[in-house]
This record gives sequence, structure tokens and C-alpha cells, in this order.
Amino acid sequence: MNGSVGKEKVVVEVVAAHNLMPKDGEGSSSAFVEVEFENQRQRTQVKTKDLNPIWNEKLVFHINDVADLPYRTIEVNVFNERRSSNSRNFLGKVRVSGSSIAKEGEETPQMYTLDKRSLFSHIRGEITLKLYVSSREQVKVKDKDDGVVVSASASAPAPLSSKKKKMQHQNPALLLQHQQLVQDNKPSQQASNHANPVDPHPGELKPVVITTAPAPAVPVAAGGLAGVGGGGGMSLYSNFGSNEFSLKETSPHLGGGPLNKDKTSSTYDLVEQMQYLYVRVVKARDISFFGGAEIAAEVKLGNYRGVTKRVSSSSNHADWGQVFAFSKDCIQSSMVEVFVKEGNKDDFLGRVWFDLNEVPRRVPPDSQLAPQWYRMEDKKGEKSFKGEVMLSIWFGTQADEAFAEAWHSKAANVHFDALSSIKSKVYLSPKLWYLRVSVIEAQDVVLGDKGSTLVRYPELSAKLQVGNQVSRTRVSAASPNRSLSNPLWSEDFLFVVAEPFEDYLVVSVEDRVGPGRDEVVGRVLLPVAAIERRSDDKQVVSRWFNLDNHFGSSAEAKLATRFGSRIHLRVSLDGGYHVLDEATMYSSDVRPTAKQLWKPHIGVLEMGILGATGLMPVKIKQGKGGTTDAYCVAKYGQKWVRTRTVVDSLSPKWNEQYTWEVYDPCTVITIGVFDNCRTDKSIITNAGARDSRIGKVRIRLSTLESDRVYTHSYPLLMLHTCGVKKMGELHLAVRFSCANMGNMLHMYTLPLLPKMHYVQPLSVNQLESLRYQAMNVVSSRLSRAEPPLGREVVEYMLDHDSHMWSMRRSKANFFRLMNVISGIVAVSRWVECMRNWTKPLYSSLFVATFLLLVALPELIIPAMLLYMAIMGLWRYRFRPRYPPHMDTRLSHAESVYPDELDEEFDSFPTSRSAEVVRMRYDRLRSVAGRIQTVVGDMATQGERFQALLSWRDPRATFLFVIFCLFAAVGFYAVPLRVVVALLGLYALRPPRFRSKLPSRALSFFRRLPTKADSLL
Repeated sequence: MNGSVGKEKVVVEVVAAHNLMPKDGEGSSSAFVEVEFENQRQRTQVKTKDLNPIWNEKLVFHINDVADLPYRTIEVNVFNERRSSNSRNFLGKVRVSGSSIAKEGEETPQMYTLDKRSLFSHIRGEITLKLYVSSREQVKVKDKDDGVVVSASASAPAPLSSKKKKMQHQNPALLLQHQQLVQDNKPSQQASNHANPVDPHPGELKPVVITTAPAPAVPVAAGGLAGVGGGGGMSLYSNFGSNEFSLKETSPHLGGGPLNKDKTSSTYDLVEQMQYLYVRVVKARDISFFGGAEIAAEVKLGNYRGVTKRVSSSSNHADWGQVFAFSKDCIQSSMVEVFVKEGNKDDFLGRVWFDLNEVPRRVPPDSQLAPQWYRMEDKKGEKSFKGEVMLSIWFGTQADEAFAEAWHSKAANVHFDALSSIKSKVYLSPKLWYLRVSVIEAQDVVLGDKGSTLVRYPELSAKLQVGNQVSRTRVSAASPNRSLSNPLWSEDFLFVVAEPFEDYLVVSVEDRVGPGRDEVVGRVLLPVAAIERRSDDKQVVSRWFNLDNHFGSSAEAKLATRFGSRIHLRVSLDGGYHVLDEATMYSSDVRPTAKQLWKPHIGVLEMGILGATGLMPVKIKQGKGGTTDAYCVAKYGQKWVRTRTVVDSLSPKWNEQYTWEVYDPCTVITIGVFDNCRTDKSIITNAGARDSRIGKVRIRLSTLESDRVYTHSYPLLMLHTCGVKKMGELHLAVRFSCANMGNMLHMYTLPLLPKMHYVQPLSVNQLESLRYQAMNVVSSRLSRAEPPLGREVVEYMLDHDSHMWSMRRSKANFFRLMNVISGIVAVSRWVECMRNWTKPLYSSLFVATFLLLVALPELIIPAMLLYMAIMGLWRYRFRPRYPPHMDTRLSHAESVYPDELDEEFDSFPTSRSAEVVRMRYDRLRSVAGRIQTVVGDMATQGERFQALLSWRDPRATFLFVIFCLFAAVGFYAVPLRVVVALLGLYALRPPRFRSKLPSRALSFFRRLPTKADSLL
């Protein structure tokens, strides 16, 4: 190095690696790390036969200018050394930005996920590094002949004691924990000792997956890695194998527990009983006061106060008819008081109080407790001669009929305008229909520009509109057999309409008079309610409709009437389809629209929404800090349910039970948790206020056993621009009851969708467009309910953005495909192992079995079926005992880059800068280039098959034809079993009788021409 090199050095301390991919063919790897920085390359020692190697080696590099360090990168590659062939296998790589390198004394261990070198690399594992700038380390060259430079300063780890060596030999993770504990006990030696990977859970031998990304670190939830990632640009998340993102089985006291069963257990047996004190204030009479002021009743229990609406008293009477519910765990007093007050005055006109020990308990299905008249006391505590209040008071549970409409004590701080938005409700989606419109032709169309001196060819098209849905035909083409005033289209269109039908179908004939200028020359309005309905594929009769030619003068109107402009339409409401308003893979209902085509339900789905725990605060209230006003929405079929909102609680308890009829077991119920923004008075006045998403859970009914109660807590996972985040846990109790198992099993043999989807199928583009229209119709209808179900809630529950491009989803789907193909790959590897005769006994048995099947081919299919049956029975012991849930590893949510997440959350069209869009476009081009190469290779192989008989290569085709002639004679003369046996024995011959060169048939095939030579 020249003299311009500075004193500072870049130190890369390679600490350890975890869960590496075995690449030596014996289930292990001999790993070493090679680090490259500014044309300087150094490597660590080789750790033989260790998938969790520990190096603790420092690699020191020169740097010319520390100021340029943020613009440099460090390449870290992990390899497996193959001593037999003097080569190496790639185990993974990490690219670290220079901006993440810390100063000396401030360095911390950073764990990175090993990245792939190409799209098809098989890589796994993590590596822990410490990167910092030091002026005390020196670079020393050990071996120049091999071209390998090794840092000599503190490169060798300290000698291990015999106990540590034994721990390292047994389990490297134990040694990591031991070293971490030593560092915690001796903080004064941290500057001189080597750093080790940070264990997020001391005492637990569970791996931690860390996603490497060039971005600031994401704050870690409780139980994550603390103090790591300060300058490293890494997002840290717990592994799926840990308890962070896993499903947990719970044991709630459903129905009040085994010792507290009552009549409600038959209806509310999937929730925990919650005790409430109910006070129903009906009315008051004979109230003595001056003036015609407004009167209100106040119910007081300890520090909780519930006030009725104010009513103007007429003839000293007042009617309220309101119910107040006080949770039993909030009771702070032994008596409840009811006051009657005048307006805003603090003094009361009368008072009634009750001892809680004397309050009766009501158990449904008993009828409601009859209210009674009670004489009120005055301020002195004496019973006055006048003034009575009618009320009833009792103890009950959430099964009480008054529960849904009652004022709850936990909502005491909610302002009056938001009280309706915190109550539990059941919504019904409107019944959706497909409106099919066939625009056939028009006749005697009168153009609107008769005064124009220009002679031009009319460009006539038809425009169709239903509500906010607009479609347009193409411009009618010229025809020698038709006049210009008789355009022909013959196009079909589909729209989504909902009952009750309030819209009109507007069909307009327009003439394009200029660029972007269309003139209406006639139109017809058809009420959707009057359109004919059909439930099969029989076409309805087409009809001619008169066009309304709305011109200026009455003379032209009479002329237009005499000409009689008409349009030929075929219009019908198709009830044989199921209108998809949710993603097909998550569909909760597949019944056709027409009710006469429905079949009886096959079972009942019952769900108890118990509560949530550990919710993340999503907003800040004045004087309360971070909080959440959570409510839950469940959607199955046309029925939506919304629980009440639990105010100011990070561990809300709902304990509400709902029931749905099930018509198909292969459907999905979706449960979402949201934060109610309407409880804040400052937000409710904002028209753009939206309820925040907290998380979502999907449960497929076909994965549930019949008549079994599943009680689990599901992780609520949200994908943000900074990574995946656990927002809490949702506690559910689910039971799927089957009325008739025969009908249930019969459903598995029927088509998933109604008959019309197969008789007149819709294209994928049509289904996506119609699904978007259906979602708009459903959201507009539900937003008109009280309390409204916001558009953001409906979109999130219906997965409106599932069709948008996402690099993360593309990777997840690719690896799902690879997982499916892995079974075929495993079988091919096993057959190749048999061909290699590495285990002669197994290969001999394989050859004997092959010859037996060739001799008795009738045993092949029975043997395969018997094998699958036995495997199915064997795996019954290991069947899943819990419902599926969101899998962060399968979704690739843990190993996603921040830029990919930012692209996924980007709007459409994009709102990002030109530089960001250019970078993403280049990345997409690189991925598409790989796919293009794979598709081209597949096309090449197919074209070679076509070239066998195309005479494109006359000599090759001549050889193939002559071979086919001789093979035909040979196959005719020799029995097929003998041919198959000979070919099998030839393919399974031992390696000593085989050549390493490709076979003659394969060489002949690879020489065939393809059309790739003709590509530009």
C-alpha cells in the first residue's frame, strides 16, 4: 500500500453463523467466510463439519478515506470447502453498506440473513458480524502464494477450556449462551473480549431469523433483540418456530365453567360469562318543579355515572326508556343510586337507591323483569308525597336481551354522538346480481349535426351506464350491406346490481364528432327492477327499444319520431352465477344468486369472539397516552357481525357469540380487528377519518373437525412499510357442527361454483373487474347502515388489493411452487441414488421390484393406490390438531427488503419519484429476464421435438425416420414387457458399466435445430 493510506482500518469481525445449508452430501458443511472490501479479499479459517460454526476472527482492511466509507460496500460470502475436489460450494452472501459501520467502542453484533446469489440458489441461515472503524488494528499478510490475505491482529480465537470445548462439540448454541452470560457478568472486559451473537431469549435454544435490509432498524416487540441494529439497517423478527408468531391453545371457562352451567350454556357456550348489573330507567311522574325545563335521570354506581337523554316534561311526566349496564368487575360500591335532575343543575329532584345484595339475578330464557314504580326521596332523605320513577334492576350476563342496546359503564368517557358507533351489530350484504346486456344493433339513427356542411362518416358507438359503472362498445365498422344509420355491434356486457333495485340502465348511442368529443344522438332508460330474470343458460328474448332523440326544436323531434330510431338489446338478470365480492381463494359463499337454486345447509358454524391481548396502541389520547378502542368484525357469507367497541383497553374482552349457516365446507371465515376512530370527538368531525387496521385471521372450515371446539389465540400480524409487526393476539372459540355427514361428504364431489360458471364461463379479467364493482356496491350499502361499516373495513375484509403486484408475494408463490415440485425432485434423486448403486442391497431390491412389476403390470396401479392409502393412515397420527393461521415464513414477510415493502404499499398509479421508479423498473426487468430465459429454454426443448419430423435438418430427420422404421419392426417382434425390462436394466446398470459422457440419444436430441436462430 502507498503512503496515502490512512491510519484507520475497517475491521470485520466474523463471529458465528447459524443454520447453514448442508452442502457436503453428508448432511453438513465445512464453512469459511470470505470478505471483500475495495479489492482486498480476506478469509477465515475452515470449520469442519459444522452447520453452526463459530469463528470470532477479525479481518482488517485498509481504507483510503473514512469520509468515503458510507459510499462503499462490504461483500461477505460464505462457502463450503470441498477438500476432495479442491473446490467450494456457495452457502450464502451478505452485502453490507458502509453507512452501517460503527465507531470503535460503539460496535454491536449484527445478525444478517444470508442472501441468494441467484433466484434458484438453495440458501438458508444467518451470520453474525461486528463492523467498526479502528486505528489500532494492523493488517498482516500471511500467505501470498495462495492469493489469500489473513488478518493477523486478533484473528485467532482465545484458547477454550475443556468445558467450553465439550460444549462446542455438543451444541454450538450452548457455547454462544455461555459466552453471552460471561459477557453480561463481566462488562468491564467487553472492550478486550470478542463479541458473540446476541441471544434474544437466554435459556431458550430457539433460532432467531433476522432480515437484512439497508434501512434503519425496526423497533422490536417484547421478547425480541434489544440493543441490536442501532446502525446496521436490519429488521429483526422472531422465528416462526418461537412463540412470537405461533398459534397458541387456550383454556377459557366457556359457558361459565363446568361448575357454573345454566340455561345460557345452550346458546352462549362458546364465550366466558360476563356479569353485569342492569338498570332500566323507564319514566317518571308527579315531579314537582317550577318551569318547563328538561329532565334527565342519572344512574350512579361508585365513580361511574350514566345519564339518560334529556326530555321536556309535560304535565310533570318524563319518558326515557334506557338501559344502563355496569360490568361486575367495575363495581366499586355496595349500592346503586338513581337521581332525577332538572337540566344541568347539580341538585336533584328525587332519589332512589338499592342495596346490591338485594338485587335479583335474571337467567334467560326467563322473561324480562317487569319495571315497578318507586317513590323517590328528597334531599333530606324523606319520602315525598309526590314524585315516582319507574325502573327495574337486576344482575345478568351478556346473554341478556338488553345487553346490545345498553349503555356500558366502560364507555362512560365516550361522547354522545359516538355512542351508536360502539354497539354490536349484525349487517347483511345486499343480494348481488349480474346484469347482462347484449347490444346488438341500432336502426335509423338520426345524427345531430344536420346543419353541418362537412360530409363525414359517422362513428357510432353505444355507452352503457348503471350507477357508477360505465362500459362502451367499439365504434361500429362500415359494412357494404348496411347503411350508415344502422350500426351493428353485437357485444355483451356485465354489470353488478344489488337488491332492492334502485338504479336505471342507461343506453346511449353516441357519435364521435372530434377527438374526445362524443355527441349523444339517442338514449333509452330501463329500470333494473323491470328487467327479466333467469336462472339458467337459456337466452331471454331480445327486444327493440325506441331511442329518445333529444334535439332542440320540436320539428326535429317530430321528424325523429317519424323515423323511429330504435336499438336492439337483450337484457337479463343472471341469477345462476355467484357474484364474487371477495377473493376466490378466500370465498365464504359460493351459492348462486337465485334463491330457488339454493340447497339445504349442511351444518352450522358457531364462533365465540372472546377477546384480544397485547394489542399495540394505535393512537394517543390526551391524558391517557397510547391506547386502542378495538372492535372485531367477522364475515361469512352475506352475514357480517361487528362486536361492541371496548374503549381505552389494550386487552379488550368481547365474549360475544355468533352463528352462521354453512352451505359448503370448503369456505373461509374472515375475522378482522380494527380501532374505532369515532370515539374521539376531535376525529369524528373529520370526514376523512378511517378506522385503523390491527390484524386479520382466516379460518378454512374444511380444516376443522366436526363438533369439536377449537380455543386458540391467533397472532394479529400486520405488514407495514418497515416490516411485519405483531399487533396482538385474538382469542377465539370455534365449532363447526355437521347435521348429516353424508351430505357433507357428498359436497366434496360437486363443482365448487354454480353451474352457470361452467356453462357460460367468465374470463379472469371479467371476474376481477366484476369483483371490484361488487366490492364497491357492498361497501356503499354497508356505509349507509347505522353504525356505518366503513369502506376501509370492507376493503380490508374482502382483500381488495390481493391482485396488485408484490415482489414479496411473487417470491412466496415461487417457493410454494418449488415446495410442490420438491416431492418429484426427491423421487428423482432417490431413483438416481438407486442407479448409482451407493447402497447395493437397496439397489438390488429396487431392480427386483422393477422386474416384478414388469412381469405383473396389473400390480402397478393397485400397489400405488395401496401405498397412498397406507401413507394416509400412517399420517393420521400426525394430523394437524389446530386450524391454520398466518405464516410469516411462508409469506416471506420476515426476509423482505424495505424497498420491496414500499413498492407493495405504493399507490396505483405510483406516487414515488422518478429515480425510485427507475430502480424498481430495472429490478423488475432483471427478474423478467431470468423468467424470459427459462421460458426460452422450455420453448427450445419443445421445438427440438417438433424438429424431429420437420426436415429442417434433413440428416437428423432421415436418421430419426430410419430409427422409427427399425424400432417399429423390433417392437412388433419383441414383447413389450421384454423391451421395458431391457430398457430398465440398461438404465439401472452399475456405474462401472456406464460412461460419464451423455447418451447417444441425448446427444442427437441436443443437436436438433430450434427457432432460436431466427430471433432478432
